[in-house]
Amino acid sequence: MAKEIKIALLMAASLFMEILDGTIVTTALPKMAQYFHTGFATISLLVSVYLITVAIFIPLSGWMANRFGKKRIWIIAVIIFALSSLFNALSSTFVLLLLMRIVQGISGSLMTPTARLIVLEKTHPSQLLKMVSYLVWPALLAPAIAPVFGGFIVTYFTWQWIFLINVPIGLGIALIGIKLIDNDHENKASAFDLIGFIEIAFSSSIILAAAEIATHGEKYWLSALVLFIVGIILGLIVFNHLKKVPNPLFSLDSLKITSFKICQTSGSVLWLSVGALPYILTIFLQTIFHWSAVKAGTYVLFIFIGNIGIKPFTNPIIRKLGYRKALLSSFGMVFFSSIALALIKINTLPIWIMFLAFISGVGRSLALTAYNGLSFSEVEPKDRNSANTLSAVASTLAQGMGISLITVVVNVISIFTSINLAYELGFVFLGLLMIYPAFEVFSLPKNIGHSTIR
Repeated sequence: MAKEIKIALLMAASLFMEILDGTIVTTALPKMAQYFHTGFATISLLVSVYLITVAIFIPLSGWMANRFGKKRIWIIAVIIFALSSLFNALSSTFVLLLLMRIVQGISGSLMTPTARLIVLEKTHPSQLLKMVSYLVWPALLAPAIAPVFGGFIVTYFTWQWIFLINVPIGLGIALIGIKLIDNDHENKASAFDLIGFIEIAFSSSIILAAAEIATHGEKYWLSALVLFIVGIILGLIVFNHLKKVPNPLFSLDSLKITSFKICQTSGSVLWLSVGALPYILTIFLQTIFHWSAVKAGTYVLFIFIGNIGIKPFTNPIIRKLGYRKALLSSFGMVFFSSIALALIKINTLPIWIMFLAFISGVGRSLALTAYNGLSFSEVEPKDRNSANTLSAVASTLAQGMGISLITVVVNVISIFTSINLAYELGFVFLGLLMIYPAFEVFSLPKNIGHSTIR
């Protein structure tokens, strides 16, 4: 096995650990609420605080990788992630646990973009799609096994083991990384854009906080809307700052490249839809069909089976169809499955629901691989650090807002109609979201990203 592939798999292992941790914690929240004698709204802060912390500190990763070296930052971040996981498990109070989740979020925000950068920064365009495939696996596999694995742990063990599993994984891959990854030949010392960091931190955290607040009910919508508008205004200020300052926290030059820009715009819209679908389907089956959480989860699992089942074929499909047709095909699958799920009834054949969930997962997997391969296809190696940081910021915000968006949409519709119809129209809404990315990708040249699939 080539050294480059070994490093890519090692980076994928660190991504798997971080994504699994962010997903699996939700299964332990009821047990943790009992342990700390808190309400569910309070214990849910463990998820939202982690997500907001990651969003705040991701922009710092690119500068730190340049200043101190990618290898050093990645190893330190992995070790801190593992140790903070240990202290999460040992926390005797909820406040201490919350503080450790913040530390874990900071380390995760440095580890994930740096891992991608280690793989992508020196990869030749002709090898980009191949190397990206190794990094895509964790995003597909971790959410698939998290509900089952997490349910098993909290049923037969204690919630502490949700965090303890990270300790041997983290320390193990850190030790391998010390020997396997080459040292950085040159660290680039540049002025730290403190103003830019503060502006991005406030903008990201306010937008995600607004999305979280909006999910708590109608009486919070006005406050959430005001916060969201403030966050967007701050975002525009950040954009203007990064364009004009001599040494920005990360450069926006990659947005001048059509293939990269479109992966941030239409790609973010795609993730709003596919990120929300597993959630709304789970709630729909439990609320409307009155199925148990286990039964509903079994059907939703077919989304992730579709994710993984198509993965060995995504690269050949993209090479055969090209990025443009592959992405349009994936949008079609997400659109079709979302609209069709709006039509299912309590007496719908189980195999049909499983099939629709599977098709949704296939579309999600194909789109994720295509977007990741296309995103850096025309970005010069010297510019991939800033491009990677910008991409990480965009994807974090999009994924963080997906569940909040569909929750608010369903709640708004339910004011005017039945809750049953509200959920059905929620599925339709997620399907219709595909119109924008389809329109944007359709305007691309047919040979876009050709250098990565020759």
